[in-house]
Amino acid sequence: MRVEAYLMFDGRCEEALEFYREKLGAEVTSLLRFKDNPEPPNPEMGPASPPDKVMHSSFKVGETTIMASDGQCREVSKFDGFCLTISVPTVPEAERLFAALSDGGQVQMPLTKTFVSPGFGMVADKFGVNWMLLTCVPQ
Repeated sequence: MRVEAYLMFDGRCEEALEFYREKLGAEVTSLLRFKDNPEPPNPEMGPASPPDKVMHSSFKVGETTIMASDGQCREVSKFDGFCLTISVPTVPEAERLFAALSDGGQVQMPLTKTFVSPGFGMVADKFGVNWMLLTCVPQ
């Protein structure tokens, strides 16, 4: 069994994919648009999404796969109650990624040395996705 993150960007998925590609080196491994769906929209699932929006995508950040969609394109993305965590081996790498994710976002806790890590910080990126950056301490 695996548990994986699936992010709903409500109309901004393609922009988010490009942001993560530029800032984190993410690799988009699949992308399907609503117009690619061979089945007609189901009215019981709400109004049809615009055909050029992202119905489903997968992208890799390092060894981790994250899935994403535009969902119902209501432009009300809300990423509360969880965060994605990136663990890196060095403080300079944590600093680089923290700065990248902070671009247009909001720093929640500056990257700093803590009792659990020589480099730990928290940021919400410009889409509102919460991230923790953690420099791993060798055991």
